[in-house]
Amino acid sequence: MLQPAATYDDLLTTFRWKVPVQYNMAASVSDRWAAEDPDRLAIRHVHGDGRLADWSHRALNRAVNRLANGLVAQGVQVGDRVALLLPQSPQTAIAHLAVYKTGAIAVPLAALFGPEALRYRLADSGARVLICDEAGLAKVADLGEGATALELVLVAGPGGVGREGGLRRTGLEELMAAGSDRFETRPSTPDDPALMIYTSGTTGNPKGVLHGHRVLLGHLPGIQMSQNFMPQAGDLLWTPSDWAWAGGLLNALFPALHLGVPVLSSDAQKFDPEWAFRFLERQGVRNAFIPPTALKMMRAVPNPAKRFDLTWRSVGSAGEMLGREAYDWFAAEFGFEVNEFYGQTECNAVLGSCRAAGVSRSGAIGRAIPGHQVAVIDGEGRPVPAGEQGQIAIRRPDPVMFLEYWNNPKATAEKFIGDWMITGDQGVMDEDGYVFFVGRDDDVITSAGYRIGPGEIEDCLLTHPAVALAAVIGKPDPVRTEVVKAYLVLGPEQVASEELKGDIRDYVRNRLSAHEYPREIEFVEALPLTTSGKVIRRELRARAEREAAAESA
Repeated sequence: MLQPAATYDDLLTTFRWKVPVQYNMAASVSDRWAAEDPDRLAIRHVHGDGRLADWSHRALNRAVNRLANGLVAQGVQVGDRVALLLPQSPQTAIAHLAVYKTGAIAVPLAALFGPEALRYRLADSGARVLICDEAGLAKVADLGEGATALELVLVAGPGGVGREGGLRRTGLEELMAAGSDRFETRPSTPDDPALMIYTSGTTGNPKGVLHGHRVLLGHLPGIQMSQNFMPQAGDLLWTPSDWAWAGGLLNALFPALHLGVPVLSSDAQKFDPEWAFRFLERQGVRNAFIPPTALKMMRAVPNPAKRFDLTWRSVGSAGEMLGREAYDWFAAEFGFEVNEFYGQTECNAVLGSCRAAGVSRSGAIGRAIPGHQVAVIDGEGRPVPAGEQGQIAIRRPDPVMFLEYWNNPKATAEKFIGDWMITGDQGVMDEDGYVFFVGRDDDVITSAGYRIGPGEIEDCLLTHPAVALAAVIGKPDPVRTEVVKAYLVLGPEQVASEELKGDIRDYVRNRLSAHEYPREIEFVEALPLTTSGKVIRRELRARAEREAAAESA
């Protein structure tokens, strides 16, 4: 664990990794607290009608043990993949922990995935068992016999015993009721596979990122920093992020439970910023992990600090660039700064901020979190001078780093230059060690000889009073190679017009430069987002490429 400190230098000098020889995530998240403080609140679930369901660590651990026994009875063995298609709920945490206890590998799947996305991930992972709810069952019923390796579907709710689309089906609750509430967690090493999370697929087909049990330990310093040295008395954490995403699981749920901090879950499936503020107020949330897109949506709510009696003391944000505009708005509105941090599914929470330790800078994604070596490098793996653009990279070995891409040794090898794990993200490190995000390698725009990162333009666009959300890509152009094109979601009561486009173009030109302003602007109702809230720029680029081809025909 990271010890609270007043300065960044103190953090560095007092932190050392202590990764045990034997380690299982379920043991530290559930078994330990069930033995040491069984009545401690673990999860509070808020139903849609406002009812609360509290789960103590004793109750959580007993449920986990029952499911672990049930899985073993159904033939689940060490190394088997068990897919989880569940919304944010106590059952999701129970399913994960039960899988870890058995030595199997959990494969979380987002509840918002459609049949094609599910088919790809289920087939690629080779999952034999799926745990889902009724909505998930409906999605997998028509995948086609033989399309995946699935043999059994466990259904939360009134699923019942039977067959569905050639799949054997049984009720999750019935299976758990038949199992003992005692289970001896299978011995594991930190490097034993435990969790496989698929990448967002923003730049190509999703890849299965395989993590060992140590991935949770590797997250702790970054999450403690982003939550201003959690745990503290009265801490209560919530995230709107889907628990199928690394952000929901490893930036929020499991670090909090490991640290003894209660976690809120909710039936809400779609993010609504007004509702989010009411939820924060009513539940007395002290700590939150809120992705940048959600925070930018919350910015559109008028006067939230005056309208809502908020008790939060820390907010972490990661997944995309937050930007100066959202950072400055939050600090001015609520009187403290968002702690932005950075990582990838493959190696998360390696750069970060912590206002409690004086580590915070507008526009930066943070400094290297204690225990991680992060640099901005060139194509040969050499760190570049301060102020020079290059690729963000993390040196191995590192406890939070992935084991491999599932069944893809070529992609695994290509992820490294020597001992540097490359992220595919362009950045700049200043003389103080703060890193500023420029954009994905594929997102960098080449226009008239200039290399332009979309992040700075998007950040500028968000300061325009008419703009609620923005995404910038390069559109093919026969003269300039690419031109900057912006897709914009307007704020409430804003009316799209050619005059507004001109005003926005001039606004960016005057604040950035003549080569960075968007030569083309398109107003859209919504941006294409992954289930983790990231803009899927490849969809926008494909759309722009079709437009360019049609224009040149």
